[in-house]
Amino acid sequence: MIETIRKHGGILAIAALLSTALVAITHTLTEDTIQEQQQRQLAKALNQVIPESMHDNALHKTCRLIQNADALGTDEAQPFYVATQNDTVTAVAIQAIAPDGYNGAISVLIGMDATSHNVLGVRVLAHNETPGLGDKVDIRVSDWVQSFAGKKVTAENDNRWAVRKDGGQFDQFTGATITPRAVVKAVKKAAWYVSQNQDVLINQPINCGGQ
Repeated sequence: MIETIRKHGGILAIAALLSTALVAITHTLTEDTIQEQQQRQLAKALNQVIPESMHDNALHKTCRLIQNADALGTDEAQPFYVATQNDTVTAVAIQAIAPDGYNGAISVLIGMDATSHNVLGVRVLAHNETPGLGDKVDIRVSDWVQSFAGKKVTAENDNRWAVRKDGGQFDQFTGATITPRAVVKAVKKAAWYVSQNQDVLINQPINCGGQ
């Protein structure tokens, strides 16, 4: 009996070692592919919030990490990108967090014209909102997020930057006001922060490892 248990235990131990080795090998072989996919997804999102016609540089290679919990919705540093054309800054983009989504934090990317500070585009990068309701902030589900394009935050207390239910200019979703309210608030705070600190942010060193 004891010998049988030892035999089976040895087999299980070998199986566990082989499984661990297989996972490690798979991770090593796919790590570069995953990073390449992430880079492509990032480049696609950046080119959606900053039109390719406005820059001739690789946006993902211009990343600076910016830390401002109040403006960006998180204590963690967020990426900031600079678009240039003929070595002249034309636009910028920043990631921010809407911490008060219905089902948790929502990550957003905001592109802005460097001269007018008008919002060029917004994309939701990650969220856990309810399918069919809050997920309408995702461009793959609805075009709601395109309503930010061309708008500008003119003051820290710009009351237009709210959903219509709160007296603002942005539509809310039927049965789901919390999600769009959170995204509008996050975009407003980040856009205002960038407009007031753009020169300082642009002059930060490029320091996003792996970008």
